[in-house]
Amino acid sequence: MATIFSKIAAGEIPCYKVAESENFFAFLDINPVAPGHTLVIPKKEIDYIFDIDSDEYAEYWKFAKRVAAALRQAMPCVRIGVAVMGLEVPHAHIHLIPINKESDMNFFKEKLSLPADEMQRIAAAIAAKFE
Repeated sequence: MATIFSKIAAGEIPCYKVAESENFFAFLDINPVAPGHTLVIPKKEIDYIFDIDSDEYAEYWKFAKRVAAALRQAMPCVRIGVAVMGLEVPHAHIHLIPINKESDMNFFKEKLSLPADEMQRIAAAIAAKFE
């Protein structure tokens, strides 16, 4: 059975797409810990990030780096925080989060609920900076 992330990448479930390549997909987290919180996934369904083939793993991080660069331009911040946990959805995913202080990466605080128009604006701003 396909994961929710596979369905998002396949266009079966709507999302706020930020970037896409042949093998990878990036979209806004619908329950962000900060505005601009982006998830980067391989299109191939793999549960555990360290099970990804070494060459594909390197390409995955290169894609995530490009997404992070676009995110940093679109959402001014000190850094883009990175987290890989992968427990909630059994599909490898990298969290990219604009941060100004370490506490901005707190996954245990109440998640944000941003209006659809703001999510669309953020996604479009990041996508416009993606190279």
